[in-house]
Amino acid sequence: MRSPLRPLTRRGLLTGTLGSAALLATAGTLAGCGTKGAQQTEAGCKSEDLSATEKKLAFSNWPQYIDVDEKNAAKRPTVDAFVAKTGIQVTYTEDVNDNNEFFGKVQNQLAGCQPTGRDLMVLTDWMASRMIRLGWIQKLDKSKLPNVEANLLPSLRNVSFDPDRQLSVPWQSGLSALAYNAKVTKEIRTVDELLTRPDLKGKVTALSEMRDTMGLLLQSNGHDPSNFTTAQFDDALAKLKRAVDSGQIRKFTGNDYSQDLNKGDIAACICWSGDVIQLGFENENIKFVAPDSGVMLWSDNMLVPNKATHKANAEELINYYYDPVVAAKLAAYVNYICPVKGAQAEMEKIDPDLAKNPLIFPDEAMLSKAKPFMALDEKQERDFEAKFQKVIGA
Repeated sequence: MRSPLRPLTRRGLLTGTLGSAALLATAGTLAGCGTKGAQQTEAGCKSEDLSATEKKLAFSNWPQYIDVDEKNAAKRPTVDAFVAKTGIQVTYTEDVNDNNEFFGKVQNQLAGCQPTGRDLMVLTDWMASRMIRLGWIQKLDKSKLPNVEANLLPSLRNVSFDPDRQLSVPWQSGLSALAYNAKVTKEIRTVDELLTRPDLKGKVTALSEMRDTMGLLLQSNGHDPSNFTTAQFDDALAKLKRAVDSGQIRKFTGNDYSQDLNKGDIAACICWSGDVIQLGFENENIKFVAPDSGVMLWSDNMLVPNKATHKANAEELINYYYDPVVAAKLAAYVNYICPVKGAQAEMEKIDPDLAKNPLIFPDEAMLSKAKPFMALDEKQERDFEAKFQKVIGA
C-alpha cells in the first residue's frame, strides 16, 4: 500500500529543531578528545546483558519511520509481529527528532558510562560516527545477525566510520541528488546547471545539511566525497559561494523545500530521495535527477549504546528487520532506500509500482554513482561546518 504524502518526513526532521549550526555548539560542549571522561573504551565501560532473563527492549527511533496500521495509528504491525514471534516486549519511542538534540539527551550518561534507558537507537551516519569515535557504542555479535550478514546491500557493508559494520546496521538509507518541477522549468542534468543556468537564477534551493550539499559539489568537481582533502573542500565551497553571491540560490533549507517545489515557487533544488517519492504521489511534474557526477548515499543506523542491558534482544530485533518479508513491509510505508537484499521481490506482492521504484530499490547503475560522506574527526567537523555555515549565512 502506498503511503500518503506526509507533511514532515523523517529526513526533514533531521534539520527541524537544531540543524547543522547546532553541531558547532554541541561539538564544543563535549569534545571527544578534550573533555575528561567523555571518551570511553570497551574495557573501561563494560555492559551487562540481561536478555536471558528479561524479555524486553527499549527502541528509540525517528517519528514516522516505521509502518503503522491504517485503521489504528497506535499499532505498528512489524513490531507487533516481532513481539508475537519472540515474546520480547518492545517499548518503541519516537524521541529522535534531530541528531544533535538527541545527542544532548544522552551525552552526559554515555560520557559517564551510565545507562540511557535505551537498548537500540537510530542515528544518521555522521552522528553514528561521532558516537563510535567517542567509544559509546557496543560491538555487535555477528553470530546473532545471520540475516544481516546474508542480506545487507553490498554498497552499505563498509563505511569509513565503521568498517565491516562491527557496531552499526542500517535501518533505512536515502540519496541526496537534484530535483526539478517540469511545469516551471526544462530538464536539469548537472549540479553546475543548477548553480549557474540563467533561467534558474533565484529559483533554486540547496540543503542546509553540509554533507548533502557539499558532497554533491565535491562530486561535481570530480572529487570523491568519501575521501577528500581540505583544499578540495575549499574549492567546492568557493563554487557554492559564487552561486550564493550571484543570487542563483534563493535559500538553504531543511525539507521545507519540498512544498515550494511542489507549488512551483522554486524550479529546482538539491533534494532528498524520500521527499521526491512522496511528492510524486500527488504531482507527476516533480522529477528526480541523479547527476552523472554522482549522488550522495546516507543511512540511518541502528546502534546499541553502552550500558544497554538488553543487547541480545536488540540484536534479535535487528536481525528480524533484515528478513526480506519484514523489510518490504517497512519500506512500503517509509519509502526510503531499503538496505535489504531480497526485499524487492517481496515488495512485488505488496505494491508492484514501489518494487520498480529506483529510489527505494536502486539498480547497480544508480548505486555505482552513490558515495557516502567521509567520516570526519572532531577538528574537521568543527572547521568544515564553520566554513559552510559562513557561506550559507546561518
